[in-house]
Amino acid sequence: MKLYIYEHCPFCTRVLMLRGLKQLDIPVQVIPENDVETPTRLVGRKVVPILQKDDGSFMPESMDIVRHLDATFPPPVLVATLDPAIDAWCKRASDTIYRLCVPRFTRGNFAELATPDAREAYVARETRAFGDLDSLTARTPALLDELAPLLTELEGLVRSPGSSVGESDFQLYPLLRSLSIVNGLRFGPKVTAYYDAVGAACGLEDFSAQAM
Repeated sequence: MKLYIYEHCPFCTRVLMLRGLKQLDIPVQVIPENDVETPTRLVGRKVVPILQKDDGSFMPESMDIVRHLDATFPPPVLVATLDPAIDAWCKRASDTIYRLCVPRFTRGNFAELATPDAREAYVARETRAFGDLDSLTARTPALLDELAPLLTELEGLVRSPGSSVGESDFQLYPLLRSLSIVNGLRFGPKVTAYYDAVGAACGLEDFSAQAM
């Protein structure tokens, strides 16, 4: 087995969470952002994450990979039911979160952006999706104001540390991990406790060392 990922990608964080929770010895390969050929050859389009299964076939789609690995390596960890309130929160907050994080990701220290051509390809892709990234960075104070009430709301939604893991955690934690690249952003005490517990259980570092 092998996982193909981008280091910054929140969808890739999902499969890394499962890998860490189960302590699976699955090699990880980072695909350069400007490498279109590899993922297209494996699954027919430029996408990550990709799982190379033990039968030599390839699987895209983060939650499909999470469910497959959870079933392949028992006992299962996805035992909690979906939390509709958390899922709804993620849908409402994701646009603001991406607008805060994406301009910073394009300037970050990630293996998929290790060459000038790779970084240029990523900047071009995200500019097509979000518009001028410098202008978006300039909107940081307004975006933080948008996010603040959502984070306050999340204080009343997160599960306590030590609760059973469910698919909603694979929606929420990657978004919170992405926010660690935003300098000065702080979570409330309950979200902080949840975030720290999940990160420790998964063995994942966040992006706070390069927050900007």
